Amino acid sequence: MRNIAYWGVGAGLGAAISAVGLVEPVLAAEAVGEAVRIGFTGRIGLVFAVLALVICLFVFEWVRVDVVGIMMMVILPILGLVTPEEAISGLSSNAVVAIIAVIIIGAGLDKTGCMNVLAARIVKLAHKSERRIMTLISATAAVISSFMQNIGAAALFMPAVMRIGRQTGIPASRILMPMGFCAIIGGTVTLVGASPTILLNDLIIQANEIGMLGQEVDTFGLFTQTPIGIALVIAAIVYFVLFGKFILPQRGEESDDGRLMPASLADTYQEIAGAYELLVPRDFGSFTLEELHVRDRYHVSIVGVYMPDKKLKNYAPTRNELIQSGETLVMVGNEEHVRQCAADLGLLFKGDLDVFADDFSPDNAGIVEGIVTPRSLLAGKTMHELQFRKTNGVVPVVMCRSGICQFNQITEEIVKPGDALLLFGRWDKFRALQKKNMFVFTGPIKGEEIRQERAATALTILGLTVALILLNKPLFAMLGVPVKLSLSICLLTGALAMILTKVLTIDEAYKSIDWMTVFLLGGLIPLGLAFQKTGAAEWLAQTIMGAVGAVPEVVFLLIVGLLTSFFTLVVSNVGATVLLVPLCMAMAVEMGTDPGMVALLVALAASNTFVLPTHQVNALIMRPGDYQTRDYVRAGSGMTALFLVVLIAMLVLFY
Repeated sequence: MRNIAYWGVGAGLGAAISAVGLVEPVLAAEAVGEAVRIGFTGRIGLVFAVLALVICLFVFEWVRVDVVGIMMMVILPILGLVTPEEAISGLSSNAVVAIIAVIIIGAGLDKTGCMNVLAARIVKLAHKSERRIMTLISATAAVISSFMQNIGAAALFMPAVMRIGRQTGIPASRILMPMGFCAIIGGTVTLVGASPTILLNDLIIQANEIGMLGQEVDTFGLFTQTPIGIALVIAAIVYFVLFGKFILPQRGEESDDGRLMPASLADTYQEIAGAYELLVPRDFGSFTLEELHVRDRYHVSIVGVYMPDKKLKNYAPTRNELIQSGETLVMVGNEEHVRQCAADLGLLFKGDLDVFADDFSPDNAGIVEGIVTPRSLLAGKTMHELQFRKTNGVVPVVMCRSGICQFNQITEEIVKPGDALLLFGRWDKFRALQKKNMFVFTGPIKGEEIRQERAATALTILGLTVALILLNKPLFAMLGVPVKLSLSICLLTGALAMILTKVLTIDEAYKSIDWMTVFLLGGLIPLGLAFQKTGAAEWLAQTIMGAVGAVPEVVFLLIVGLLTSFFTLVVSNVGATVLLVPLCMAMAVEMGTDPGMVALLVALAASNTFVLPTHQVNALIMRPGDYQTRDYVRAGSGMTALFLVVLIAMLVLFY
C-alpha cells in the first residue's frame, strides 16, 4: 500500500497548476503510473549543501539577504543544479511580477491620500495604543487576505502601517510583522485565500480519477476551513498581543518622523515641546486671537481652530480670528505652559490631538526653521505688514536674533537678514513657501504632494483590478475567448492603469519598488526548483514518511504538519502542496486516517512559513520594518509552533 504514495504524484499536476495560473508547471516525479522511489544521489547532497549555506547566510547575516538571492542565481547553474535560464527565471516569475505590480498599486493609493484616510481611522479607533493598532491592522489584513492573495493584502496595507508609525511614534517594526503574519494566515480562512488551498480540490479530484487511494475523497467548499482559519488568526493576534513586547524588535525610536520638531532643533527651541488641543467652553463668549495675548503671556501659539457650526478648520488663524464657545483650538508650545494658559483662560485641556490628529500628523504638518537671506522679501518689513499668516498659511512661532529667542510681538518686529524664524504649518504650504524668495530652510520639507483629486480614480482602479482577478475567466468566456489571466497580469494591468491615469508618474512607480525583495525572491525561486528537479524534495519526504511506521493519529498529523512547514520554507508553498498532498493522502489511507483531513492539513500547513524571510510577505516587509533574519527566527519560531498546535487541535476536534 505504501507504494501507492509514490504513484501518480506527477500525473496531471502541471495541468492543474497551470489552470490556477499562479506558478509555472512543476513535475513532482518523472515517472508516472509505476512506483517511483528516489535514491540519495550526489546531486541531492549538493542541493542540501546549498540549502545549508543559504540558512547560514540568513542566520549569521554575513551578506544582505538580497545578495544571498543573487548568489543563488550564480551558484545553482555553476553546480549544474538548474539551467542558466532557470536560474534567472525567478525574476520573471508570476510571484515576483505580482509583487512589483501590487506595490505600485499600493503606492498609487498612498499618493492620492487613501492610505492617509485609512491610517487616520485606525488611529482614531485605537487612540495610539500599540496593541489596539496592532490588533486592528492585523485583523483587517487577515480579512482582506482571505479573499485575495496575501501578498496583495500586505502590500496594500504597508503604506498605511508606515503612516500610522510616523503619526503615533510607534516603530514600524512593532506593527509590520504581526500584519504580515496575519496576512499569510488570512489565506487559510477561505478556499480561495491562498495558492495551496486553491489547488487542493484539483489534487483531490485527480487522486480520485486515477484511483490511487482506493476510495473517493470529498472535495472542500469555499468556507469548509473557515473555523480553522479564524482560530489561527485569533491565535496569532493573541500571540503578538501577549508576547509582542518580548519578541518584536523596536527600531526607529531615534527617527524624527514621529516628532513635531526635528531633534536637531530641540536644544535651541526647548520650549516648543508639542501640539495640544483645547476646547472652548460654552460660557466662554468670544474674543479675537489678539485679545487673548497667549503668545506674550504663555509663549504658546494658536495654530489651528475648528469651528463645529461651520464644520471648518483654519490651519493658520490670524490675529483677528474670533475665538468662540464650542470651538477646538490647537496650541503649540511647552505642555506646562499650555496647561497654565488653559487654566487661566478657562479653556478645557484635551491633551493630544484628536480633531486635528490627521491634519497635523507628522505626515502632513510640522515645524521647520527658516533663515532670512539678504535678498528675502521679508528683509526690512514686518510679517504683519505682509499679512504673512494669511498669505502663506503658516504660523510663526519663535524668532531668534543674535542668539536671543523671543515670542512676543514677533509679527511686529522688522525682520533682518540672518534672523531665524521657527514656523509651524502643513507641508503643502511649506512647499509653496519654499518657491518664494523668503527663507532658506535648515531642514528638509517632509511629506509628499498628495493628489487627492485622483483618489476616486485610484480606488476605481483597485476595484477593477480585484474584479479582473476574480472574474477574468468567465468574462473572457462570455466574449468567446478561452483565456484566464494569471495573477501577475491582472495586477500589472492595475499598475499600468495607475500610471496611464496619472495617479503616479512612471518615475514614482519605479521608486516605490523595493528591489531587495525582488532579488531575494528571484534567487530563492530557482533554489526551490533545484530541490524538485534533483529529487531532493521527494527523497526527503519519502525517507521521513517511510520511517513513520505505526504511530497514533495525532502524532502522524504532527509529522505531516512539520514536514509541510519545512518544505514551504525552502520550496514554494504550491510546490510543497503539489508534492505532499498525494503522498500524505496515501499514507493516511494506509494508517486508517481520513485522507481528506490530511490533504486539508497539508494545504493549510503550507501557510506556516514564519521562521525565515523566504515567503513573499516576509520578504516584502523586511526592509520597511528593518528586520533581520534573527527577528523572524525569534518571532516565527513561537508562531510556527502555535500554528501547528491550533491547526491540529481544530482538525482533531471538529473534522
